[in-house]
Amino acid sequence: MRISALFAALALTALVPSAPLLAHVKLAASTPAAGAKAKATKVITLTFNEKVSPATAGATIIMTAMPGMANHGEMPIRNFTTSWSADGKTLTLTLKKALPTGSYDIRWQAAAADGHAMSGKVSFDVS
Repeated sequence: MRISALFAALALTALVPSAPLLAHVKLAASTPAAGAKAKATKVITLTFNEKVSPATAGATIIMTAMPGMANHGEMPIRNFTTSWSADGKTLTLTLKKALPTGSYDIRWQAAAADGHAMSGKVSFDVS
């Protein structure tokens, strides 16, 4: 009986796809990095662990705090363009003007070949 249970378990694992097939897109790196203190940045990059479908991806820049304004609400920053690297892994946000002093979130969403949409954020400060 124990041998047949072992063979059944082995047969079942042979039918389950390997881990890379089940992997979802993840943020591998960003510039500025999460938690960083940047100065007058005009370029933000998000690098993913695998190729992303540009049709499923996007990012927003949100100012979450401004020095001297205790009740500063979230403020979307809209003065940027986006572009993708040739390998489809890096999204670049290029601002027309440097970000003013404050705290920011870059909120992203993306899907890769598996089609599963993932999202996240990178928070940093500009001084």
